[in-house]
Amino acid sequence: MSRWPDPSPVCYSREFLRTAQMAQSPVTSTPNSVIISAIDPNSPRFQKNALAMADLVTTIAREQEKIREGGGAKTIESQHSKSRLTARERIALLIDRGTELLELAIYAAYGMYEEWGGAPAAGVITGLARVQGRLFMLIANDATVKAGAFFPMTAKKVIRAQNIAIENRIPTIYLVDSAGVFLPLQEDVFPDTDDFGRVFRNNAVMSAMGIPQITAIMGMCVAGGAYLPVMCDHILMTEGSGLFLAGPALVQAAIGMKYTPEELGGAKMHAQISGTVDYREPNDESCISRIRTLVGKMGQRPGAPFSRVEPQAPRIPKEQLLGIVDADPARPYDMKEIIGRIVDESRFEEYKTEYGKTVLCGYARIGGFAVGVVANQKMHVQDLDKHSGEKRVEFGGVIYTESAEKAARFIMDCNQNLVPLIFLHDVNGFMVGRDAEWSGIIRAGAKMVSAVSNSVVPKITLIIGGSFGAGHYAMCGKAYDPRFVFAWPTARYAVMSGASAAGTLVEIKIKQLERGGKKLSEAEKKELYESVKKTYDEQMDPRYGAARLWIDKIIDPLETRDVLIAALEAASLNP
Repeated sequence: MSRWPDPSPVCYSREFLRTAQMAQSPVTSTPNSVIISAIDPNSPRFQKNALAMADLVTTIAREQEKIREGGGAKTIESQHSKSRLTARERIALLIDRGTELLELAIYAAYGMYEEWGGAPAAGVITGLARVQGRLFMLIANDATVKAGAFFPMTAKKVIRAQNIAIENRIPTIYLVDSAGVFLPLQEDVFPDTDDFGRVFRNNAVMSAMGIPQITAIMGMCVAGGAYLPVMCDHILMTEGSGLFLAGPALVQAAIGMKYTPEELGGAKMHAQISGTVDYREPNDESCISRIRTLVGKMGQRPGAPFSRVEPQAPRIPKEQLLGIVDADPARPYDMKEIIGRIVDESRFEEYKTEYGKTVLCGYARIGGFAVGVVANQKMHVQDLDKHSGEKRVEFGGVIYTESAEKAARFIMDCNQNLVPLIFLHDVNGFMVGRDAEWSGIIRAGAKMVSAVSNSVVPKITLIIGGSFGAGHYAMCGKAYDPRFVFAWPTARYAVMSGASAAGTLVEIKIKQLERGGKKLSEAEKKELYESVKKTYDEQMDPRYGAARLWIDKIIDPLETRDVLIAALEAASLNP
């Protein structure tokens, strides 16, 4: 995976602009299916957009670096004093040299649990990486964050990683170092279908499905968490670690007996007496070496029957991606400019080009994989009114009746032909009004939602701009089982925009107050409006959604192609 850019927004932006300005667009003699860029990288608008995006990307990068520090320098030092590596150090040793972890849900629990000192990355690291050339899901407790204890979002993050592994048949490695449930919040961690117990249920389901699971106990593994390693295929344990249903203090309180941690549940005991662990290792390095050896002996299962050929780089340079989307979400742009910079050879076989133009549908390849692309067109387009026969302007980012009908048919075609689907969001919602209702917008929207709901090929969602209301659903939002949900820093995620929500809610509030005999001044109305809008704007931020696992990863636009290829490679493991 590509690395984040230089942490200086000015340096990053200047380098980007230099590259983008030197880049050449395809010549006009190329086939009709090749997208021709109309962007002028020297234009003030392009450079303004590029600078704004670079600032957003840099902010995200700096925040993520802070999150990667986990519990901070003192807790890292404490981990090292026990002759243990940190979770990130373990992962760096485990994965193949020259490769990187595609980390998922790093923003989990962002801004949450502040009364308990916070829980960076929810105290667990998850992501895709290659071990001995094979793609794995990695799940590693971060003992520098509250001793690796499970907060409510910790359980949900582990379950999300397991669900990705289940959907895509990805073998999984767990690096366990956890004190168990964070007891002050036990009522939100313990009982429900997306809580702690679901982790072990998923272990059993994955095992029954033939998805390999390897667990290394590299610290504490206590209480209910002790079930996780035992329900996996291979169990490794390092010296000095502990595996028990109840620790020494709880055993003494419960039955009045005193035992040392080693005799109660140490690595030697489990290797020689209980027979629970398969491999006892002296330290983290030896344990990780053993995992890599075991992985090297694993056989390969058949993959998915998707078309894949030798990948070809896009003809249009990716460096220009940063300048396409306007800082003002109301400003239109051509979604084909983005498609042309992420698909192989910038080639896009558009479907029904003259019909339902506010949703783009077509076939392409990404990293050699054949894909169907469903994308919101943000340019305003001209179309014919069905009733009057006169030309009308259709607003970019809005799904009209014809667009929904076209998309529904295209999605069904992709399912018929075993073509994975990529959804690119910048959608305000479905068209409203008398003309839209007369044209059957509800019926057409239902067709599109139904097609997305019943789609069986892998679906991958990327939120580039807005993703509002029922448009979010129709474009395969989180509730419609996309294999992955990614977002650019420019993503906005809500029922409606902050301005629209504030306008609606303030109007309702004013009427309520007036019925009670109170009349607001213009200044009070404005203050109320700004207050509501601020709350909505904060909740639309992609980090708010990522904190709650609605988004798997916020990505640098320049990473888009690499991330989509990794997601397609993961999806292709499921036959």
